[in-house]
Amino acid sequence: MINSPNKLGTHNFILQQAPRQRYIYMKIFITKRIPQKGIDLLTAAGHEVVIHDSATPLSPTELIQAGQQVDYVLNGGMQKFDEEFFQNCPNLKALSLMSVGYDNVDIPAATKYSIPVSNTPGVLSGATADVAFLLMLAVSRKAFFNHKQILQGQWKGFDPTAHLGIELNNKTLGIYGLGRIGLEFARKARAAYNMEIIYYNRGRNLEAERILGARYVNFDDLLTQSDVLSIHAALTAETSNRFNRDTFKRMKNSAILVNTARGGLVQEEDLANALRTGELWGAGLDVTNPEPMAADNPLLNLENVCILPHIGSATVETRDNMALMAASNLLAAIKGEKMPQTINPEVYK
Repeated sequence: MINSPNKLGTHNFILQQAPRQRYIYMKIFITKRIPQKGIDLLTAAGHEVVIHDSATPLSPTELIQAGQQVDYVLNGGMQKFDEEFFQNCPNLKALSLMSVGYDNVDIPAATKYSIPVSNTPGVLSGATADVAFLLMLAVSRKAFFNHKQILQGQWKGFDPTAHLGIELNNKTLGIYGLGRIGLEFARKARAAYNMEIIYYNRGRNLEAERILGARYVNFDDLLTQSDVLSIHAALTAETSNRFNRDTFKRMKNSAILVNTARGGLVQEEDLANALRTGELWGAGLDVTNPEPMAADNPLLNLENVCILPHIGSATVETRDNMALMAASNLLAAIKGEKMPQTINPEVYK
């Protein structure tokens, strides 16, 4: 239960309220602490905010208990919202996600129970594209592996045949899912290394073709032609494990795979085998499946992989903007307006 800001088991719940002279209109539950700017926006509007202030995720039962006591929920983490949640929270009016991805939400179930769900697209494109760029460059020059060797005292001095990477100039960058983030990454790669841009998408991206000379290709050509293949698609039933043993066999042995989208798009055991056997040059991952990774994950022992802890949007500025957008979406719903970034707009019909 969350009817007080006390500690319950391993969970802390923090109550933040509007100034005393203001009337508290609605009760909002935040599933994980978000930047204060988002919280302040909600309390300044006169609303009561209850924050799950613990690193331990809520169980499905605890999440339902929390949802039953509030009018609105803002998801600050990767908490899952299934049909059971929506069915058992009859007073819930809207769900706001502080993320672009929404594979953790059963959208058809939310729609079934007339709950609009919003996300935060656009504001994190630049930061996430920067991480994709970082991973591409780090893998191409074996930066993480070389750094680890220094930390382990294994650097014995300059060797003209050791620590060799590969260059990116004039190489082909393949984008799987050329949306906002993919486009921003392609811009950076084109400007820095004059990379040729090819992409596979559900539809043509005419802006990318006009600005970057990007070329639309089929999925097989994306695999066979890319020197760097960067994943930027949403995780769906169709894209789950899209990159696997069969796709890795069709890629260049000198290719680099980058994933800043969702870990579930890549079959990690197959990726580990491809990296171990030399089917791929290397991989840079900001996302894994599951998160965090298991200690015995075979990817952790490979020298040609760089792994980051899902930090694509992790800058002060970007996280502030995500929190503000997520809070603004809720404020619109509270006012009886359509949330600007609604994923399931059909609920308004």
